[in-house]
Amino acid sequence: MKKSVCIYFQIHHPERLRKYQFFDIGKKHNYFDNYANRSELEDLAENCYLPANELLLSLIKKYNGKFKVAFSISGSAIDQLSMHTPEVIRSFQELAKTDAVEFLAETYSHSLASLSEDSDEFEQQVKRHIATVKNLFGKKPVTFRNTSLIYSDKIGERVAKLGFKTMLTDGAKHVLGWKSPNFVYKNPINENLNLLLKNSKLSDDIAVRFSDVRWGEYPLTSEKYADWVKYSLAETEVLNLFMNYDVIGYYNRKESGIFDFLEYFVKNMMEDVDYQFLLPKEVVKKHQPKDVLNVPFPISWTDEERDTTSWLGNELQREAFEQLFKVQSVVKKKKSTELLEDYSRLQASEHFYHMRTKLFSTSDYHKYFSPYESPYEAFINYMNILSDFITRLEAK
Repeated sequence: MKKSVCIYFQIHHPERLRKYQFFDIGKKHNYFDNYANRSELEDLAENCYLPANELLLSLIKKYNGKFKVAFSISGSAIDQLSMHTPEVIRSFQELAKTDAVEFLAETYSHSLASLSEDSDEFEQQVKRHIATVKNLFGKKPVTFRNTSLIYSDKIGERVAKLGFKTMLTDGAKHVLGWKSPNFVYKNPINENLNLLLKNSKLSDDIAVRFSDVRWGEYPLTSEKYADWVKYSLAETEVLNLFMNYDVIGYYNRKESGIFDFLEYFVKNMMEDVDYQFLLPKEVVKKHQPKDVLNVPFPISWTDEERDTTSWLGNELQREAFEQLFKVQSVVKKKKSTELLEDYSRLQASEHFYHMRTKLFSTSDYHKYFSPYESPYEAFINYMNILSDFITRLEAK
């Protein structure tokens, strides 16, 4: 039986909040720095999205659809791309026509709503995202990935109730123990939910270490990497390479050789008849679950700990999170499109990430891109905005 390689890319563009002062509360309701957001998005489109999509389309055509790749694009990213760089949306629609690309479902605003057990915001966000993806790309998503691959047994149960049979998450060592991430697993509460686990080592060799001249394996060639992939699959079944799309051309710039690396890695694998590229929905049809995977506490693909402490690890973050989700039912009752939209955008995980006080790991490149001088400044800015939002709710 052929061994399978599953490549998945995440696309989410964080919306930067504008500097919002205490004296703005009750007076100004524009919370987002649209100029900075547009500028960053245009840079991403030029260096990553457009050239990378062009490369993937050429590879799919070259190998007659046998090269395959999956994406999830957050709803907020879709909104911004549609507004500022619609040519990127069109390029993804061209990929969708090939049937060699699968688009996954997630929360609309890259939200932490799955960690709130007292609201149905998670379910509402997912349903909204499903409808958006189906409308844009012509097919209803059948595979789910949560924000930053956040997962637990209970979250998996909620995902299964939404009708999904497959979910992506991280192959966290403290959860796997001696087990390999290179198999399909299943949720212990609802065994109809299949789990595909990120191979962190091989994914991060590209996402984190590719351009690091201090890395012992630098420079990483496509031949060397293909050998690692094949070795990892020697006694296993499926290798899941999950990463952010912006590592292709943005964090790893074109000058690093990342585009040539990807092209020749695919060539190397395609020339070996023992290996194939599959979409997540195809992996679970071909490979039976190896075992149940017990995950009693939430995991993610972030930091060495692979947990949720990057977003909810201190009192500032937990206070902001609790205040935000405490008003969810009120927001729904108001039935105001404007309030619902702002509420969704304020849920994006990066707002809480900027409040983190834990030390950064060497595998986290996001640490260089916080617009705030301190976690406390991020907290104050966010809470000023949230205070104004709640004031608007009460006024309505």
